[in-house]
Amino acid sequence: MSAATTSARSLQDNILLLIGFAFACLGFLNAVPDFGPLPSLGVIPAVDLHPIVFAIGLVISLLTVSNFAKDRLVVSAFNVTLVAIGLYALWSFNVAVTEIEEEGLFFFDEFHAWMTIVACSIILYFCWRIWGLPLASVGTLAIFYFFFGQHLPGILGHAGMDFVQDTPAELWYNTGDGVMGNILAILINTVFPFIIMGAVLEGTGGGSSMIKLSFHAMRRFRGGPAHAAIMASSLFGTVSGSAVANVVGTGVITIPMIKKRGFSPAFAGGVEATASTGGQIMPPIMGAAALVMADFISVDYLAIIIAAIIPALAYYVSLFTTVVFEARSLGVEAAEEAEIDPIEPQDWINLILVIVPISIVVIALIAGFSAAGSAMIALSCLLVLSFLNPEMRAKPIRVAESFARGGVTFGRLLMAIGTVSIIIAVLGATGLPLEFAKVISSNAGDNLLFALVFAAISALILGMGMPTLPAYLTIVIILGPSLTSLGLTDLAAHFFVFYFGVASAITPPVAMAAFAAASISGGGAISTAVQATRIGIVIFAIPFLFAFNPVMLIVPQAGADFSLLPFAYLLLRLGMLIYMLASAASRFDSARLKPWEIVLRVVAGLALIHPNILFSGTALALAIGLIVMHRALAREGATA
Repeated sequence: MSAATTSARSLQDNILLLIGFAFACLGFLNAVPDFGPLPSLGVIPAVDLHPIVFAIGLVISLLTVSNFAKDRLVVSAFNVTLVAIGLYALWSFNVAVTEIEEEGLFFFDEFHAWMTIVACSIILYFCWRIWGLPLASVGTLAIFYFFFGQHLPGILGHAGMDFVQDTPAELWYNTGDGVMGNILAILINTVFPFIIMGAVLEGTGGGSSMIKLSFHAMRRFRGGPAHAAIMASSLFGTVSGSAVANVVGTGVITIPMIKKRGFSPAFAGGVEATASTGGQIMPPIMGAAALVMADFISVDYLAIIIAAIIPALAYYVSLFTTVVFEARSLGVEAAEEAEIDPIEPQDWINLILVIVPISIVVIALIAGFSAAGSAMIALSCLLVLSFLNPEMRAKPIRVAESFARGGVTFGRLLMAIGTVSIIIAVLGATGLPLEFAKVISSNAGDNLLFALVFAAISALILGMGMPTLPAYLTIVIILGPSLTSLGLTDLAAHFFVFYFGVASAITPPVAMAAFAAASISGGGAISTAVQATRIGIVIFAIPFLFAFNPVMLIVPQAGADFSLLPFAYLLLRLGMLIYMLASAASRFDSARLKPWEIVLRVVAGLALIHPNILFSGTALALAIGLIVMHRALAREGATA
């Protein structure tokens, strides 16, 4: 690449960061709670704010997918033209909706219908360029279904749409379920500040020190680096909002060290993929999905955090347990102290950059601040605390760059959310989710297990290839009504589909987190995905456990009153379920498991989910018996 080309690209990158910085400032000010002399943009009407935000997202997307120094002129001109048309469509939205709100009467014509088609196509194009084909393909199929679904058989058929009236009214100029509607409002008013905070956390040194400290905390365990990856990714992933970003951010350090300890490349990648994926279910932030869930079902954010604690901890305990069994199986020993980088005082100071902001979020929520206001307060403190790192003091521009990357990340995310909003608008207009719910209810009858299995498989398929937040939204719109119609509360139903949406990141054949880890570990993509599924097997059982035993979610919104004795019994069953499934997946306990032992452990583990105390009690006794018998046989074998 020539010097002129490099300079032009550098200029484009700098422009992108400047726009991202301004965008992050907009999101920051919009989240300022109403106190003191601080300015707030919260008074800007949605009809003005939403098009402005999406317009900036389009410009950021243009600068992301284009390389004006290298692309052909026709390609660059095409991308610029699309953005120009998109900006005009956003202006058209503002004009039309303003007139609707002021006059109360507005007639759409053919221009508005075609403008809607063009605007949606532009969003799908940039979604494809940034987030890949899977999500953009689902959005495209939704558009085709909107126009031609009346020709499909059975429940897939709908009444048909009027091109001139229904197209603009349902998809683009709709402030409820449309592209510029409720989902975008949740993203701007709630999620945006957390995305900025995650970017600043990542860029100011807290993450690398957290990884180093995790290695030291786990140094005396056989699976040291693997345990450290699990610990670091759980903390980093709750803020980052992306399993793939978490893999890339921490995996470049952890995966080589896991391989060095004696684990296979596929297993090393699988550990990092499962640990990074689990960050999305780890409170208090849960990759921002918890914020959307709280707004979506009108549940207090603290209730979401409390409900998520036990399932998330159980998942990470299962990862630790699996690594223990794998290390035993391979005969891996603890590392020498010389293999580990020494802890420096600055590492402990940098840890403040992680612990304090997350603690502030929780404290502010308890004090009564909104989620966005809590994030704004935590972010303000983080920007000041970042200068505890001498690297930030020596080069303060790095703090500004991290802040700007948060704006760029949100601009890119808007293309995915715009696509999800198209899907939601189509589903709302056609009524497909309700028909889907009726079919599941009629076929399942009163059999909740059948409905949950069907929902789990559907969620895994629908979530493949999507980022966590768009995957969750897409899945819950389609499957949520089916589950609540069978007796699940809104909270339990949303948690159920959310967990399987998260699990799709490690499930073959489209396991994005596993594929990202494989590119670092050097293991095969599919073999890494298979290993990740094996290591994280418990994530597929936990949703069924809290669906049938809502006391696991602790809060009353889960559908059961909290009682200490049933909760303690549930924790006992949960611990044994983890032991049974993790050892069966590893095919090892104290010694190599025989095939019949593996089958019985899987049966006992799954049977522990049953809410009936006689059934689960029998399964518990079987599990304990299997462990005792296995250890007796292992001792006999060792003696022989």
